[in-house]
Amino acid sequence: MRQTLLAAALALLGASAAQAAGFSLHSPDIQGKSIDNKHVLDGFGCHGDNVSPALNWSNPPAGAKSFALLVHDPDAPTGGSGWWHWIIVNLPADLRALPQGAGDPAANALPAATQVRTDFGKPGWGGPCPPVGDKAHRYVFTLYALKVDKLDIPAEATAAYAGFMVNANAIGKASFTARYGRQK
Repeated sequence: MRQTLLAAALALLGASAAQAAGFSLHSPDIQGKSIDNKHVLDGFGCHGDNVSPALNWSNPPAGAKSFALLVHDPDAPTGGSGWWHWIIVNLPADLRALPQGAGDPAANALPAATQVRTDFGKPGWGGPCPPVGDKAHRYVFTLYALKVDKLDIPAEATAAYAGFMVNANAIGKASFTARYGRQK
């Protein structure tokens, strides 16, 4: 009995590690380089185009019924909470990419998904715009594989509420970090 439990536990750990290792998130637009002005906010003193980057992912864990994307700047000078730049829930399980510009709610480029209010006060992509002179900020893009078809999260929910619900239903995640800083 003890050996059976140990074998089952080791198999479960191995399966989780294999799933975590295979699930990946990429961006042809920003990964491995500084974020281009095309994706920077047009506001708060920044003058970018505010276009969300293209994203693609592969090898989600078995049992993924939907996805959620959260983009966070942990370096924002907010007293510790960072800044939420993009939150999307209820992305379909068969989806493997978001086109550039999908973060514009008016573009209707998201299939049956909900963009949740960010720290800019509205749903949709809000590009980087760190304070002048700060070191380059990190922008962490994390895609969560969820065990449910749909999260009942209204678009006007807070980022903390959305994050709680996403994490409570996550069976895997993939992420990468991009950087952006400005001198003037």
